[in-house]
Amino acid sequence: MEGRIMKIGIIGTGNIGGALARKLSAAGHDVRVANSSGTEGARAFAREIGAEPTDVHGAVAGVNVIILAIPLPAMRELPANLFDRVPIETTIIDTSNYYPGLRDSRIPEIDDGLTESVWVARQIGRPVIKAFNNALAYTLAELGKPKGTPSRLAIAVAGDDVRSKQTAMELVNQAGFDPVDAGSLEDSWRQQPSTPSYCCDYDARGSRCGNPWSCRHEAGPVARALREVGVESLPC
Repeated sequence: MEGRIMKIGIIGTGNIGGALARKLSAAGHDVRVANSSGTEGARAFAREIGAEPTDVHGAVAGVNVIILAIPLPAMRELPANLFDRVPIETTIIDTSNYYPGLRDSRIPEIDDGLTESVWVARQIGRPVIKAFNNALAYTLAELGKPKGTPSRLAIAVAGDDVRSKQTAMELVNQAGFDPVDAGSLEDSWRQQPSTPSYCCDYDARGSRCGNPWSCRHEAGPVARALREVGVESLPC
């Protein structure tokens, strides 16, 4: 495996969390998985992929990386003290997306323009890195390629802490994708649903070229209009 072996706790074993758990475990990392059903609810999947089943408290204890792979509004349902003893150097990756009226309840702050992962960081009281959100679950599970492969697909990584961002980019590479530095956490609105960078399977060059075409003052109204008619993202 290229890179260091890390202890990784993943909260959420759905399409995204499950795909990441499978890939990162196969890459040689020490992976723990947790979901809303507790340790027993995660046991069968953990056994299948060679990971350790746990609950949300176990997923954040003594790990190098925490991956939050749950619906965005579910961040409010995490235990209030969950991150109190997590060292500040622990990398926390947010993979979530906001789908109001389709799957998620409304969050007024985001509806009014707050960047989704900035809201997540405020909810959990810790800085986060935004990554793995702008690729489909099938893409994550099936379309990763070795480093150096021509036209290898890219995944955007946004955040404010340089070291944590580098860790997230390392995991993106190990998952089979070219990591693209997408700027600060505030800038991660560029990889949210209904923007040109969302779920369009670009390579690194395409991702870097597409990001500047996102227009923040248009993204919110466009997203709201599309969601009203049941469309989750712009066509690629």
